[in-house]
Amino acid sequence: MRIGELATRTHVSVRALRYYEEHALLTAERTPSGQRHYPESAVARIHLIQQLYAAGLSSRTIRDLLPCVLDGRATPELLHRLTAQRDHLTTKLAALTATRDTLDRVIANAETSLRTGEACGGGE
Repeated sequence: MRIGELATRTHVSVRALRYYEEHALLTAERTPSGQRHYPESAVARIHLIQQLYAAGLSSRTIRDLLPCVLDGRATPELLHRLTAQRDHLTTKLAALTATRDTLDRVIANAETSLRTGEACGGGE
């Protein structure tokens, strides 16, 4: 498929797809006139790249882990980096969960205030 179709199907800009190519996250066949053509598997690859970016992984880390994801190749260094990244995500998730729990308490207090007319209690 051409770059525009891939962008449409993945909801990613053409510019982002070119960036992925520049950083060896994505490859395309080229026609004699230089047009990019991507295999159907590029759709799933873009979704994976987007998911990993959303989790906070860098282009370099994503590029390095793709061989492991695609054909099972890994190195001890990659395993160490991925483990560290997972630990970082775990820490971020714990912080987000604590923030959500605080917000839940504030919402509950606000709901009580609306029902009773009394002032909201603290978020504690």
